[in-house]
Amino acid sequence: MSFVFPVALRVVAACAIAWAGLSGPVLSHEGHSHGDEAPLLPVTAAAPRAEARSERYELVTTVQGNDLVFYLDAFETNAPVTDAILALSTPNGRRTAEIQTDGTYRLSAPWLEETDHHDLIVAVTVEGSTDILSLDLDRPLAKSPAAKPEISATASWADRLKHQPPSVTAAGGFLLGLGAVVLFRRRRTIPIVVVLAVTATIVLGSAALAHEGHDSAPAEGGMMAAPAAGSTDRAKRLTDGSIFVPKSLQRLLILRTAMTATETVARTVALPGRVIADPNASGVVQSSVGGRLAPPERGFPRLGTRVKRGEILATVTPPVQAVDVSDMRQRQGELDQQIAILDRRVTRFERLAGTGAVAQTQLDDARSERDGLKDRRAALDAVRGSPEALVAPVDGVIAEASATAGAMAAPGTIVFRIVDPAKLWVEALSFEALAPEGAATARLGDGRTLALTYRGAGLADRNQAVPVQFAVTGDPAGLRLGQFLTVHAALTGERSGLAVPRSGVLRAEGGSVVYEHVGAERFVARAVRTDSLDADRTLIADGLEPGRRVVVQGAELLDQIR
Repeated sequence: MSFVFPVALRVVAACAIAWAGLSGPVLSHEGHSHGDEAPLLPVTAAAPRAEARSERYELVTTVQGNDLVFYLDAFETNAPVTDAILALSTPNGRRTAEIQTDGTYRLSAPWLEETDHHDLIVAVTVEGSTDILSLDLDRPLAKSPAAKPEISATASWADRLKHQPPSVTAAGGFLLGLGAVVLFRRRRTIPIVVVLAVTATIVLGSAALAHEGHDSAPAEGGMMAAPAAGSTDRAKRLTDGSIFVPKSLQRLLILRTAMTATETVARTVALPGRVIADPNASGVVQSSVGGRLAPPERGFPRLGTRVKRGEILATVTPPVQAVDVSDMRQRQGELDQQIAILDRRVTRFERLAGTGAVAQTQLDDARSERDGLKDRRAALDAVRGSPEALVAPVDGVIAEASATAGAMAAPGTIVFRIVDPAKLWVEALSFEALAPEGAATARLGDGRTLALTYRGAGLADRNQAVPVQFAVTGDPAGLRLGQFLTVHAALTGERSGLAVPRSGVLRAEGGSVVYEHVGAERFVARAVRTDSLDADRTLIADGLEPGRRVVVQGAELLDQIR
């Protein structure tokens, strides 16, 4: 008898402890599940806030101490509105918020501490037009630690067990039943009551101990506690993929949006191109004969120097070979001899012409022949020593220069290239027929865009493509010859889509992404299919509906938020 009862008691106690182990995690963290994380609140670190919108404006208010801070932006562009009058209906009457240096509006609101929910009516007046916006502001009141409910250790068994899941209750019943069967088989009925009491004490006692110091009751109304004083709103990527960006940070990032609308535009194609010179406003300076380069009096012009047509840029002195020198000297000697003979003849004819022995015509012929020989002699000297002057063929700027004093230039060598920087062309290669009357644009590597005018297309293929030339209209400052760019030219036919600035479309894995402004402080990434439109815009063909706000400025910064 003395041996049976301890054994049975041990069996039942073991069953009770096992049940306590199963139910302990549930009872000890009632309302605080450790197995599965509770759904994250949208913004746990943000100050109490509310938002409202109208057709023209978007308004966000936050609580900072006992003040209300308002952020007023244009609904379509997200640009701050700083010239408005904000009038708020308060328990103390109608009050006007004061504009701050940072573009926000601030209003002292000590009545915020009276209750945790406020219905705010704000009148926004700009240039005589007023919009009425309604905001629902929830500001949970901080509770005193002494006011926290405590779990009574004498709570009823039913209150303790009503939170148990069915699986734990069934397991506990099975273990207690097993212990009772063991006692009945030992024919000990009196200790059953004692064993059951011990079991209940272990199970319920563990629950009471586990809740000591823990408030398992949820916050009143299911609302999150108010953030600590002085907490800052921070941008973060939420669990649903959207991005929370407070208005204060939106203004630092200069986020701007635009409303999408369906447009019918011409079909376009992107072509590789490069900058070339206008053939009517450019030229090259070449040497017609080989020789040694020499600078003019003012020296060689440097790159970027503006020159005028006819200006001497360099000289070329042709070299004279030894054989040529010998021939030239022989020819010079012959000419000098003939000139000397003619000088004596002219002198004799001049004496005889006075007596009439020689006709005046003979004297004139002798003089003419002598002068001709002298001219030939002078030309021969000039050929030996006179350099060739290289002059500018057009007005413009020196774009290329390869002149060096003393260098030998072969015939046809390009010494200078002159270009008018105000008249540049673009040459592109196209595999499709372009529309001559269509407008074209070009986009540079640094994001700049150029307007182009069609000039013509070649009839001879170049690398299986047709060369097409365009004239740059507007200011081509910063362009240089040979610079690569992308030309967006019009084709025949039309298409429909949403035209958005290129700055709003980001490249992502598998395609393109735009950020939609779904709320005052919420942004969602949308995967879209895009087509080329022009140098400034991209056409969204699929993935986004018209009438949506998309980020067109600051999208790259928004994409970095984690």
